[in-house]
Amino acid sequence: MANTGLLPFVRGVDFTCNDFSDDKFPDAIRFMTGLQWLRLDKTNLTDIPEELGKLMKLENLSLKKNSLEKLFGELTELKCLRSLNVRHNKVKSSGIPAELFRLEELTTLDLSHNRLKEVPEGLEKAKSLLVLNLSHNKIESIPPTLFVQLTDLLFLDLSHNMLETLPPQTRRLANLQTLVLNDNPLGVFQLRQLPSLQSLETLHMRNTQRTLANLPASLDTLSNLCDVDLSKNALTKVPDALYSLLGLKRLNLSDNEITEISAAMDNWQKLESLNLSRNNLTSLPASMCKLQNLRRLHVDDNKLDFEGIPSGIGKLGSLEVFSAANNLLEMIPEGLCRCGSLKKLNLSCNKLITLPDAIHLLSDLESLQLHGNPDLVMPPKPVERPRGAGLQYYNIDFSLQAQLQLAGAVTNEPTTPNSVKSDPIARKMRLRRGRAEPEQRDSALILRGMQDQANTQHNDQLLEQRNSELKPKRWDESLEKPPLDYSEFFDEDTGQTPGLQVWEIENFIPAPVDEVAHGKFFEGDCYIVLKTSIEEQGQLSWDIHFWIGSKATLDKAACAAMHAVNLRNLLGARRTQRHEQLDEADDFLALFPTPPVYIQGSHTPSGFFTVDDPHYVTRLYRVHGAGNSIHLEPVPVHADSLDPRYVFVLDTGLVIYLWYGKKAKNTLKSKARLFAEKINKEERKNKAELIAEPPGKEPRSFWETLEYDGDMPFVPQEHVPAEFSWSAARLYRVELGMGYLELPQPEATPLARGVLATRNVYILDAHIDVFVWFGKKSSRLVRAAAVKLAQELFNMVARPPHALVTRLQEGTETQVFKTYFLGWEEVIAVDFTRTAESVARTGADLASWAKQQETKADLSALFTPRQPAMGSAEAKTLADEWNEDLEGMEAFVLEGRHFVRLPDHELGVFHSHDCYVFLCRYVLPAEPEDENESANGETEDTESEATTWVVYFWQGRKAPNMGWLTFTFGLERKFKQLCKRLEVVRTHQQQESLKFMAHFHRRFIIKDGKRNQKPESGRQPVELFELRSNGSALCTRLVQVKSDATQLNSAFCYILNVPLEGANDTSSAIVYAWIGSKSDADSARLIEQIAEEKFNNPWVSLQVLTEGSEPDNFFWVALGGRKPYDTDADYLNYTRLFRCSNEKGYFTVSEKCTDFCQDDLADDDIMILDNGDQVFLWLGAKCSEVEIKLAYKSAQVYIQHMNTVQPSKPRKLFLTLKNKESRRFTKCFHGWGEHKRPPE
Repeated sequence: MANTGLLPFVRGVDFTCNDFSDDKFPDAIRFMTGLQWLRLDKTNLTDIPEELGKLMKLENLSLKKNSLEKLFGELTELKCLRSLNVRHNKVKSSGIPAELFRLEELTTLDLSHNRLKEVPEGLEKAKSLLVLNLSHNKIESIPPTLFVQLTDLLFLDLSHNMLETLPPQTRRLANLQTLVLNDNPLGVFQLRQLPSLQSLETLHMRNTQRTLANLPASLDTLSNLCDVDLSKNALTKVPDALYSLLGLKRLNLSDNEITEISAAMDNWQKLESLNLSRNNLTSLPASMCKLQNLRRLHVDDNKLDFEGIPSGIGKLGSLEVFSAANNLLEMIPEGLCRCGSLKKLNLSCNKLITLPDAIHLLSDLESLQLHGNPDLVMPPKPVERPRGAGLQYYNIDFSLQAQLQLAGAVTNEPTTPNSVKSDPIARKMRLRRGRAEPEQRDSALILRGMQDQANTQHNDQLLEQRNSELKPKRWDESLEKPPLDYSEFFDEDTGQTPGLQVWEIENFIPAPVDEVAHGKFFEGDCYIVLKTSIEEQGQLSWDIHFWIGSKATLDKAACAAMHAVNLRNLLGARRTQRHEQLDEADDFLALFPTPPVYIQGSHTPSGFFTVDDPHYVTRLYRVHGAGNSIHLEPVPVHADSLDPRYVFVLDTGLVIYLWYGKKAKNTLKSKARLFAEKINKEERKNKAELIAEPPGKEPRSFWETLEYDGDMPFVPQEHVPAEFSWSAARLYRVELGMGYLELPQPEATPLARGVLATRNVYILDAHIDVFVWFGKKSSRLVRAAAVKLAQELFNMVARPPHALVTRLQEGTETQVFKTYFLGWEEVIAVDFTRTAESVARTGADLASWAKQQETKADLSALFTPRQPAMGSAEAKTLADEWNEDLEGMEAFVLEGRHFVRLPDHELGVFHSHDCYVFLCRYVLPAEPEDENESANGETEDTESEATTWVVYFWQGRKAPNMGWLTFTFGLERKFKQLCKRLEVVRTHQQQESLKFMAHFHRRFIIKDGKRNQKPESGRQPVELFELRSNGSALCTRLVQVKSDATQLNSAFCYILNVPLEGANDTSSAIVYAWIGSKSDADSARLIEQIAEEKFNNPWVSLQVLTEGSEPDNFFWVALGGRKPYDTDADYLNYTRLFRCSNEKGYFTVSEKCTDFCQDDLADDDIMILDNGDQVFLWLGAKCSEVEIKLAYKSAQVYIQHMNTVQPSKPRKLFLTLKNKESRRFTKCFHGWGEHKRPPE
């Protein structure tokens, strides 16, 4: 075994639950010469290991729960031994050497739960003993000489023996504080020595045949006595001597024959726990209500009825536990329900008929036991206001008033006369004043009238305010500032005690530097130094410095500065100071007792990732069921390890094989599959291949990995014992001090994720494999020591050849490691992608989660006013400004794989299957300062500085993404070579910016199909275009719609292109400009201009028609015949589109701008559309079920709000699915067509 040299520095180790039977005790323990404490509990020892004789510094030794029969051996050589615990063994009196008690340092001896029949010989020689435990043996007598010598005893436990008396010398134990004599036949023992034990604090004499006759008449000398147990005796009343114990805190008198309690019990003002169960009590004295410190009261199995419980019991404000089971109670006093601290109430097996209504007001009550009361009728529970919308909606409060408050509105809680609380002081003042004089009555009437008038005006204002809409928030008001949390970088005690603390930057994070390394700096590292001191006023002050090494990388220097500022913000310090190597300030050098030492190289790695070829170790695991989880037992990577009753996981790195035995359980198969998928996702970044084939169809590579080349098919044998079980893994916490190491085991069993603290390092011994876990905030020295200790532990015990030592960093744990901890990653977090019911089925305690957490939701967009339409004057001013800056624009269109110039007559005409590029040159006017500089002789080209180039890439809604790639790798590169400052803006159909649309002067035409594409039928189709402005004259488009008469609307203008013959561009056609009867004059004028400029040519007959003057022969025939159509578009004044999403991590509703289009309907979200009469809930194909529920609630809240704001326009809620939209829904979108298909 390779010795790492660390064993002599180990000061303590906990080997609990190891198997050291059959000479398996580690020989390496003899090298732990510095060992001061050692735990060998539950290690199956039968003899004292001889290796313990080498541990000359050992002070504390625990050998609990083994099979030791004798203590002969090396223990007598341990001169420093102070504490010896051998309880729960098989030790006999003859098996204890007398020399053991001559150890001068021995102060604690525990020989309980053994087979002693007499006090061990020589025990009286242990004069230094302070704690002696001989309980649970078969000792019949105590030698008189024992207590003559052991006068320093503080704790003596002789319970569960066969003692009939104690020697008179017991009175010599003047320092004794705890005496336990339970379960001994001490019937003839008169306890005459008891008053002499004046230091006694705890006296337990349960089941010792106590009566009123064999108890001392007075205990006045025992002023320190605070814990008395006299249960299971034959007491007929409370001994009078007990009433004089004014310091009594705990009293147990259960299982006696007590019939009454004296009123003198109010002397026990410090009493906290009183147990009177299983007696013959019929009533409790009223003086009990004066025990203000009483926390636990047990009166089970008595004869108490309603009258037997004092009505003033409600004065016990500290009472937490009241247990009165198996009595004669038909009711309980209402005062019991006023004990506000009550947590446990046991009233089972009584004759209860009902309970006070106030029982429901015990808010802290955790346990209420009422079984065994067949006639009990519980009082009705008060109707509580449900918290939010219930658990299924994650307790979000969808009430209109609550959401308005969250959105920032001032709401008015309705008040009723019954809700106004009376003021007793005010009532007394009114009675004292008596009846007012006539003059006072007149003035009072005047004042009341003025007050009523003011209240009326105030209520009217509140009503108007409640009915008014919210003001829209500024863009910066809706931004959320993230909460500052430095717990990941610095501990809570950072800067709280005077002294010096140093951190080094490691992987972007500050890591603590041990005190022995202060003042030593690596040239390739960066450090943060904190000096904490106390000012004269007693306040803490801090000096924060960060030091940059001469060869430190950029990421370390930046993180040192950033985390120094974080530390300053955390502590509230004044400033930080920067120091570079060899350029440190004097105040920085003064922090260290000696000049700093510079060390070449770097101590910590850089935070930037380095790409290395990962090394994978081939492992074979046998899968066992372990409750809801699984246990993976590592086995040799060989075909002989396979067993048909189990599932096996063969992990080779980039290939993970799942081998299902023919007799394996289906549950193990599915869990093993899930486990392999987790390995692939979290450890292999989805690069591994999962292969699961039934027996007999395994790939050849599987058998090659298992080193099998025999006959096929391979027939596995059942070789795993049916009674096979694995021992629980042992977790050691590595603790490092000044020159010593310790390995204690956490007390938590079974192991859970919370045991691993980020500041510590742990070693997990899984009997075969050993894991070393590094916390993020652990010290580098502790890590280095833990690695060596893990190797020592690995070599101490015989392990199979396939065992491994694995190092793990916090946050990068392997799935195999996680299986040793209960519940790691089993509870699925609530993330609004699953319903509450499905989350609950995973085992998550959703109810307790909802009580602890207020689920966040943002519905404020539903209560902001609709975006007002932009006036024509404002739109014209914006357009003129943008066009004035535009010096030139060149247009290109994608033909095949190349972009070609767009003819001038096609500018403003777009096709939905094409991509267009517009190169715009903007010239901004020079600032006055720039002009002055030019006049002063500056030679810079101000014109070039004021010139910017913008490339707009326009993509039709049916155009493939190949056009964007062609532009990115072709035309864009050429533009960047020619243009000094180039900005690229990608825009999609009907999602254009206002500035881009302004350049086309409202001549923006979108045609369906591809440019210059000949129709398949050989005849040009009929084309119908609709002119619509969405919220602004700048958002005016002429979009092709379906050629059908139902598309017409009296509020819009249309262009109908009816080809007459042929299929080429020069074909003759009739173009109708159709003007609706309710359309505005500006739209009528614009439609004529567009028809003249974009559709008219020598072969076209252009006709302007007003609604009602259409010719039947061409116009209606081209539209498929005359059909009913809409005669108004009033819905455009109300249309609003909201998006419901959880992409921010919580449910939120946001509003699309007024110029929305069909492509704004997100497939993975839910949309709310309002047209003034109906509110539609549109469901995307990929939205989750919980999103549907929350969006439904949101739509209901919106309708309630709009019915309040616009009572003349009541709305109804409708549900619509993708591809199932009605005409009432689609008419709100300009140019509705088929939905875009996702790319394959």
